[in-house]
Amino acid sequence: MSEARTPQGKSGGGIRAVIAKHPMAWLITALALVFVLLGTGAVFLGVSAAPASNAVVAVPTSTSTEKPGRVQPDSALPAVSLRTCSVGAAAADPLLGTLAASVVDAATGATLFDRSGASPQSPAGALQLLTAATAVATLGPDATLSTKVVDGTAPGTIVLVGGGDATLSTSPDSVYTGAPLIADLAKAAMEKYTAAHPGVPITSIILDSMLWDPTDNWNPSWPTSERTAGYQPFITALMVDGDRADPTQLISPRGEDPIVRAGQAFTAAAGLTGVTFAPGKATGSAVLAEVTSQPVSTLVSQMLMTSDNALAEMLARASSVKQGLGGSSASLQELMRSALSGLGMTGTEVLTITDGSGVSAYNAVPPVFMAQLMAKIRNGDNGLDVVFDGLPIGGASGDLAERFTGDNAAAGSATHAKSGWIFHERSLAGSVTAADAAVLTFAFYGLGDAITFDTRESLDTLVAAVYACGNNLSNN
Repeated sequence: MSEARTPQGKSGGGIRAVIAKHPMAWLITALALVFVLLGTGAVFLGVSAAPASNAVVAVPTSTSTEKPGRVQPDSALPAVSLRTCSVGAAAADPLLGTLAASVVDAATGATLFDRSGASPQSPAGALQLLTAATAVATLGPDATLSTKVVDGTAPGTIVLVGGGDATLSTSPDSVYTGAPLIADLAKAAMEKYTAAHPGVPITSIILDSMLWDPTDNWNPSWPTSERTAGYQPFITALMVDGDRADPTQLISPRGEDPIVRAGQAFTAAAGLTGVTFAPGKATGSAVLAEVTSQPVSTLVSQMLMTSDNALAEMLARASSVKQGLGGSSASLQELMRSALSGLGMTGTEVLTITDGSGVSAYNAVPPVFMAQLMAKIRNGDNGLDVVFDGLPIGGASGDLAERFTGDNAAAGSATHAKSGWIFHERSLAGSVTAADAAVLTFAFYGLGDAITFDTRESLDTLVAAVYACGNNLSNN
């Protein structure tokens, strides 16, 4: 259809007539339209220049003046220290064999260094840290162990009753300084017996080692050489001198029957002859004499200082009896799991405990558990400061007296630790106050065929490296 036209020369109708009639109004309107078109031109141009797209563009409704894409935190994030000091070279020493290790910040509980730390492994003699903590928690630091003489029910009979004290000694020069003497027990018993039974000689002594089953006295995983070489006796509730042949020597061959040896020591001290021995249990109630050990806190120190296996086993068995578990070797796992849980330790369900001394290779304790327990010991939680006080100090006391020499000497006096050594393993677990004053606890197990006597120096070197790094210790 064609557009309608007004005949030329005519002004009477249409748009031209309107413009002619109101020229100023139409000028203003035209200018306004141009202004609007110029103001929106960029939009039209932008749309026309944009590539075709099917995307739906979400239009933000926020009236915030912040730049899009930036999230403003509610508060400033705490600064995180980047630890850069590595002990990797010391940890890679071939003499450490397969290293299982953990280092913990005693103040925060954070693990700073880990090498298979969560894997349960045999800790060797470092297990005695668990035994010590268990004894302190179960028996109490002030408890003592006693040996008694009880009047028998038949004329001429007395009963020698063992209470789990391996330190009862035949010599004032005993390896257990300050130990009770069987001579004192015999003298007091004979005086009271003679007063009660004038003219009736003692002809029979019943040997009561029934605090736990006296036949449950040797773990089959212990090498026989531990006894013959002088490191471990049969574990019976009645004995003297840890059943050493020489009571003045820490390492001394142990015998075949510690119960009878204790009976013989008593008769010698009492001046008795012609006396027969018989195993049994005291049934009378008249105590003729009694001597007691030093406090558990002292026994723990004597155990830890020299890695005394006899004391470790006796403390573990006595703790089992106190806990109502009967004192059997089979009860020690339940005992320690329960006692350590009571001290606030987690992860006790993975512990495998077969003895109290660490002589068995079948014990299994993760290094991180050991390091965490050492943090509680170092901090004195639940009275465990007595355990820390009993630990050897590097280069100064106990089993560490001759260690931490040369380049490792700087860490010596700052290190309190328990060592361990069994076939194909050496261990060291303890606490070190680092050069920067950070308190770190550690557990290092060197495992495998590569382990030699010299591994102990490699362990010292690793501790010295941790000492130098302090709170800057990295896990590299």
